[in-house]
Amino acid sequence: MYLAPEKKAEIFAKYGKDANDTGNTDAQIALFTYRINYLTGHLKNNRHDFNTERSLVKLVGKRRSLLDYKMKKDIVAYRELIKDLGIRK
Repeated sequence: MYLAPEKKAEIFAKYGKDANDTGNTDAQIALFTYRINYLTGHLKNNRHDFNTERSLVKLVGKRRSLLDYKMKKDIVAYRELIKDLGIRK
């Protein structure tokens, strides 16, 4: 399994208030980014996995919605987050 509970807790602890803060926007965006990076690597090796490709597109859309929300609420924190995660925008 590519996303162990320990890795999830680590992501939430780094970007949320603590490891149990799963609803924080920053933590959600960081988790989606981790999953997107994994699925992108998977699709490089398995070009005809169309179900994964569809999941990836949906995940990118969810992350985009959260990033738009974050940008509306706090532009400085948004810029810091995308710089930290290495997201192009």
